Amino acid sequence: MFADDSGLVVPALGGAPGVHSARYAGKQATNSQRIEKLLGEMRGKTGSERHAYFVCAIALAEGGRAMAIVTDRVDGEILEAPRGSGGFGYDPVFYFPALERTFAEISAEEKNQHSHRGKAFRRLLAALSPML
Repeated sequence: MFADDSGLVVPALGGAPGVHSARYAGKQATNSQRIEKLLGEMRGKTGSERHAYFVCAIALAEGGRAMAIVTDRVDGEILEAPRGSGGFGYDPVFYFPALERTFAEISAEEKNQHSHRGKAFRRLLAALSPML
C-alpha cells in the first residue's frame, strides 16, 4: 500500500491551509478560488509573514507493516498576485527564492528537482534501496 499527501503551510495563518489545502475554499472550489481565498487571508501581511512551505508525506506499507515513511518540504513565500501559467494548485503564488520564480514559472524538470514531492520521493527511494 502506498499513500502520499501534500499541502501548503502558511505559519502566519496558523498553518492553514495545511491538510485542507485541496478543500481550503470548499470541496468544489477551483485552483483559482483557492488562490483567491489564500490571497484574501494574506492581505496586509508583509515580510516574514508571507513565508510559506509545501510539505509532502509518503508512506509505503506491505502486509500491514510500514516499509518507509518519509517527509520533505520546500520553503518559499506567498506573492500578492499569481505569476506564471504552469504547475497547479498554489504554484502561481508560491515564490521560490532559490530560482527567483514561482513554481508556475519553472519547468517540470526544475520543479521535480526542487519540490517537496520530488525531494520526498528521492528520500523514499533512498530508504528503500537497501531493501532492493
